[in-house]
Amino acid sequence: MRLRNVPNAQEKLEACSNFVSNPKDYKGKWNKYFENDNPIHLEIGAGKGEFITEMAMINPHINYIAIEKFASVLVKITKKIPDEGLKNLVVILFDAEKLEEIFESGEIEKLYLNFSDPWPKKRHAKRRLTSPGFLKLYKNVLKPGSTIEFKTDNRPLFDYSLETFKDSGYNLLITTFDLYNSDFLEGNVPSEYERRFHNMGTPINKLIAVYDTNNGTTEEHKNDIHSQE
Repeated sequence: MRLRNVPNAQEKLEACSNFVSNPKDYKGKWNKYFENDNPIHLEIGAGKGEFITEMAMINPHINYIAIEKFASVLVKITKKIPDEGLKNLVVILFDAEKLEEIFESGEIEKLYLNFSDPWPKKRHAKRRLTSPGFLKLYKNVLKPGSTIEFKTDNRPLFDYSLETFKDSGYNLLITTFDLYNSDFLEGNVPSEYERRFHNMGTPINKLIAVYDTNNGTTEEHKNDIHSQE
């Protein structure tokens, strides 16, 4: 999909108090930026920001970081932020392939992947945010025992992801091929894409996976494993 150019996108980002232009300076020091020791949750590919801004507003005890690769997309997130700002939200213009340049090992406690680009052609598989390469990368910034929540309307991508998570040593806590007709909808915060596809009648797929250094199911999550077709 071709991105529409947003005039002066970079300047608009710089004018937003939640935008951090120098994220490399905070590697290992994000708690100092937020001025607290609250857990940090990360969304890669935050789109127009409906999900991440809502999460930040309803969970002030959690710090959120949204990463987008293109200024023309990231600037749309800033429009969702209240005029008074959100003290527990940071938006970053950065390439997710370089996460280790801005986060120390164990600095992130939860990762969200919402309606990521499916990159349907086989030769582009490594670009998928649930490809083995990315799943390995996430382990280098996630705290052991952390979870990844992944939602998509694209069933082929979801089937692919189920296999890559398993093959990459993650444990699947829940999987559903129809979120809105499952037991897992309570507390769900939709993104703008999720609303669109759900309103079109497209089933929403979701999984939650845990990163466990012992490559086994942790006691904390042992009784939470479910799967719904």
